Amino acid sequence: MQLPDTMRVVEISEYGAPEVLKPATRPVPQPGPGQILIRLSHAGVNRPDALQRAGNYAPPPGASPLPGLEGAGHVAALGKGVTRWQVGDAVTALLPGGGYAEYALTHADHALPVPEGLSMEQAAALCETYYTVWTNVFMRGGLEAGERFLVHGGSSGIGTTAIQLAALRGARVFATAGSLAKCETCKTLGAERAINYRDEDYVEVMKAEGGAQLILDMVGGPYVARNLDALANDGRLVQIAFLQGAEVKLNMTQVMTRRLTITGSTLRPQSDAAKAGIAEALMKEVWPHLEAGRIAPVMDSVYPLEKAAEAHARIETSEHIGKIVLQVA
Repeated sequence: MQLPDTMRVVEISEYGAPEVLKPATRPVPQPGPGQILIRLSHAGVNRPDALQRAGNYAPPPGASPLPGLEGAGHVAALGKGVTRWQVGDAVTALLPGGGYAEYALTHADHALPVPEGLSMEQAAALCETYYTVWTNVFMRGGLEAGERFLVHGGSSGIGTTAIQLAALRGARVFATAGSLAKCETCKTLGAERAINYRDEDYVEVMKAEGGAQLILDMVGGPYVARNLDALANDGRLVQIAFLQGAEVKLNMTQVMTRRLTITGSTLRPQSDAAKAGIAEALMKEVWPHLEAGRIAPVMDSVYPLEKAAEAHARIETSEHIGKIVLQVA
């Protein structure tokens, strides 16, 4: 495949509001050992992209400074030592950065085949959320069939993925959301109960059920202490973001007396080997269900690459349901 010298991108011209995202031209990157170059069809838009745009989420050393942590397209070039893929293969991939562009690099083992039956638009919405949910709900959180699982932000990309996977694996799923429409979406995806946090107290709802065995939270701030109240004895809280602040005040006595576990993780800084392990688990445990149509990404909207600023404005309103993607090609 003959590669061009330059490509269209959207870059962060300076830190700030969505308007700082500007179309630009950059050289096409070349894959190093163990890497593949993907000609992207679509790229996912995620909250970490907005944090990076605002100057609060720096890319790891060696990663592209362009935003974009997931995308789907076709393999355009192979780095030294790559035998798993061939040029032209359709892939969806977790990216270290650089997704807001026509071409992006990633480790060969961080890509997965596009599930049969899914469009490139849908495939681009998979990796960031599925890697995150699998890591935190099942690997770190240890969710098992029959357990009561509460996910906050149930209508978000993370939330819609977590509901589907947890329900698929036999958990009793509860979700919080901020409107009737969002709550209805949560229920159609498999939530036993959707709690409108504007009208109901999720702590009281979960206490009436015996408490949650696992909570997945991306809100933080005052939610952390309330989450502990909502847990059953021996329950686990997994923290993956802090939309309302990372500094919290806790009475740790109940953590000890009720044997609670507080943990969490972020995906981007993890090692290449760790991410490859997650990809292997997804291929075995999740991809067959995507191909069978039992689960699917919930799609909110699609924007042209050059209108990435509008996509960021939408994700920051929190009015979206499911995933937002950029059409690159």
